[in-house]
Amino acid sequence: VVKMMPGYAQLAMQVRPDMLNGHQICHGGFIFALADSAFAYSCNSHNRNTVASGCTIDYLAPGRAGDLLTAEAIEQSRAGRTGVYDVTVTNQDGTRIALFRGKSYQVRGAVLDDFTPEQRQTGT
Repeated sequence: VVKMMPGYAQLAMQVRPDMLNGHQICHGGFIFALADSAFAYSCNSHNRNTVASGCTIDYLAPGRAGDLLTAEAIEQSRAGRTGVYDVTVTNQDGTRIALFRGKSYQVRGAVLDDFTPEQRQTGT
């Protein structure tokens, strides 16, 4: 986790040789997992238990061994129990590797019960 605040999360992952597929590029499952994790941090950042109700991903360019991939998740909409989050995965050069959209659904409970109202507001 690089950065997190309400409605936002940024995660990073270095592509290792064991993450490559038969074409010697990063397996899409690893890219999906990175984007999905950024989505999860972002939609749970309001301290309400939230799960995915659906998601899609489009792969735009290959990730390569040694690349530092960064997933930036940004809340687009949050109303009632549902939300929409867009995640952009880029490499160290800023090349867009994938675009992910996640839809969330809020369930019962808090992620952490001991947050103060101020901590919920600021994300600290």
